[in-house]
Amino acid sequence: MIPKRILITGCNGQVGFELQRTLAPMGAVIALDRQGMNLANPDSVRQAIQTYRPDVIVNPAAYTAVDKAESDRETAHAVNGSAPGIIGEEAAKLGALVIHYSTDYVYDGSKVGPYLETDATRPLSVYGQTKLAGELALAESGAQHLIFRTSWVFGAHGSNFLKTVLRLASERDELKIVADQFGAPTSAGLIAEVTAQVLGSYRSESDRDAFPLGTYHLAAAGTTSWHEYARYVVEQASAAGLNLRATPETIHPIPAADYPMPAPRPTNSRLDCGLLEKAFQLRLPSWQTGVKEVLDLISR
Repeated sequence: MIPKRILITGCNGQVGFELQRTLAPMGAVIALDRQGMNLANPDSVRQAIQTYRPDVIVNPAAYTAVDKAESDRETAHAVNGSAPGIIGEEAAKLGALVIHYSTDYVYDGSKVGPYLETDATRPLSVYGQTKLAGELALAESGAQHLIFRTSWVFGAHGSNFLKTVLRLASERDELKIVADQFGAPTSAGLIAEVTAQVLGSYRSESDRDAFPLGTYHLAAAGTTSWHEYARYVVEQASAAGLNLRATPETIHPIPAADYPMPAPRPTNSRLDCGLLEKAFQLRLPSWQTGVKEVLDLISR
């Protein structure tokens, strides 16, 4: 049997890095960085897909500089908004499946409870607007697709809040962290593992018409604030033997209004993942589990 070809974009990103590990047993993985497929260049996107002719395209690549996107709208829209539609168009020609990742930032954060996939979207930032545009472009492309909205992504590879907290806690005695925004830190490893499990279900599904394609929320279980998240990271890192100056007690809560950023963030980033868990018979672990796993990797 000829191995199935799985094309991964953004292979040097947090999720792309982990996907290479989890998808390797499932087929011939083609992992492309920006040089191999530049999502800001439609010709580059089309050429790469036409050259490799994959059976599955997994697209974690994105313009993720949330604040910079406010002044770089054109590039953010090209990468986040237009490219998913182009990927979908080329995938449709090949009969390929597209797996794409989106964000909690498609919501405005005003809802009291966790967001369902059917809740109205209203992004507050250019980043959120372009990610929503990408969802819509892929959905309209005619390709078979899955969209996973996730939140507060972190991992041992790449830049993220967890690693920033560790760096600052090693340099400073005290930190001030926003305490009135809520969500679930979700590890890149978890996203990649779930992707592999879902793709395994797709490959083994005898009746493809019955496979539950569409949009799903994919985030770790539980809820926390940025402040409590930072305290937990420092607590666990200290217990693991990392030498930090700050302690959980010297990480102080502040309102988001005291730390203004160019791009507004949702107050509530909680995502209800019940639909995903039911459709694919999953049970998502707590966000604390992912933090411990990543800290274990970092502290080795």
